[in-house]
Amino acid sequence: MRRMTIGLAAALAVVALAPAAVMSQSRDAGVTEKARTQGMAEAPALAQAAGLNCQIVDARLVGKNEDRKAKTSTSYYEVDCQDGMGFVMEAVSGGATNLFTCLEASAPTEDGKPSALACQLPGNQNPGAELAKLAAKDGVACTVADSRAIGRSATNTFFEIACDDGVTGYILNTGYPATADTTVDATNCLIYDQASTNISCELGDAAARLRVVDQMAASDAKSCAVTERRFVGATTDGSNYFEAACEDGKGYIYKVANTGQLAESWDCARALGILGGCTLTDAREAATEQAALYTRLAQGAGFDCEVDKYAIFPASGGKDVVELVCKGGKPGGVGVFEAGGKATVYNCAYAPIAGYRCGLNEDSAAYPALTADLKKHGRDSCEVSGQRLVGKTSDGSAYIEVACADGLAGYMIEYKQNPIVSSDALGCAFAKGIAGGCKLPGNT
Repeated sequence: MRRMTIGLAAALAVVALAPAAVMSQSRDAGVTEKARTQGMAEAPALAQAAGLNCQIVDARLVGKNEDRKAKTSTSYYEVDCQDGMGFVMEAVSGGATNLFTCLEASAPTEDGKPSALACQLPGNQNPGAELAKLAAKDGVACTVADSRAIGRSATNTFFEIACDDGVTGYILNTGYPATADTTVDATNCLIYDQASTNISCELGDAAARLRVVDQMAASDAKSCAVTERRFVGATTDGSNYFEAACEDGKGYIYKVANTGQLAESWDCARALGILGGCTLTDAREAATEQAALYTRLAQGAGFDCEVDKYAIFPASGGKDVVELVCKGGKPGGVGVFEAGGKATVYNCAYAPIAGYRCGLNEDSAAYPALTADLKKHGRDSCEVSGQRLVGKTSDGSAYIEVACADGLAGYMIEYKQNPIVSSDALGCAFAKGIAGGCKLPGNT
């Protein structure tokens, strides 16, 4: 979904190569009953033979070209499909039938003149509506205000659409032929604006597309008078990320859902791990200030830690959930800081019980706390060298399995929650009835 399409030669050659005789005949003939009668009689079989999945509801013969030198005859038909876009078929006698969507066939010639193969059937006059249906297959909601055919390869067809908001646009990568049942990959033009490819968006202005940043800043609770804007990237769920630099020197990254609404925002100090973080503002200075704030919050919660670096967890409900790495090799933890001032910090040893897992801290940083818990229950011979969250029970208990550095069998430590306190430690030989027993190496 929304993958980058690079390196394909997009060439729309059929119109430029159309024979002059056909151009003249089709331009003058228009849609006549005779052309329709012949089209309905001949086009369905040709479409079926060419593999065009189209239930034809209208058709016309556009024209023919006799190449006396090559002793070939080429016929052109326009067909209106019950579902999806219409097509122009180029049928060479004794050869293959080429298929072109009406958007391709109706494109002006290289010298700017109207195409002689432009679709004229009534059912083929709104290709934008059909492209909107294709875009919707990839989760894109766009009322198409303008569109163009870019070109195609042997297996893909490329279109650009501009939405009626005057800003948003997409490149549609469909199969060939681009029928209603084709697969569709819709990629926001913002990605192509900053990529070096032979496909580009031409129906809108790149600077205008970035004005979405101003809209997000206006809808965010944080105040930002935007001075610079940057498209950061997109994710597979259809979300787009933008960076704003603000007049007061601060900066933010905005997550915009595929609905176009602001989903979340982070100041640059908290956005270091989001698609490379901020580049328009000095994120390092902001991060230093944020680390000092987390130090004060953690120490206020009784967790002795001078924060060296941190990482933000996705969170909601006004909570700021952060993994903290402490200076001086002290054990780190996960801080949960709520908007009302309540703060809780979980040592990395116990963070899995609370639903978090430390990733910046070394695993070994959690072992001293677990070793101390064993000693509280008379298990003095084990220095913890590994841990595993086993699970939780309905009565609120949680179990962590630990391995011992001496290679002897380890233990299951039982914890009560709220607050997290160890209540017992069972040798692995006696813990077989707890979620299948011990499983760490050396414990089985």
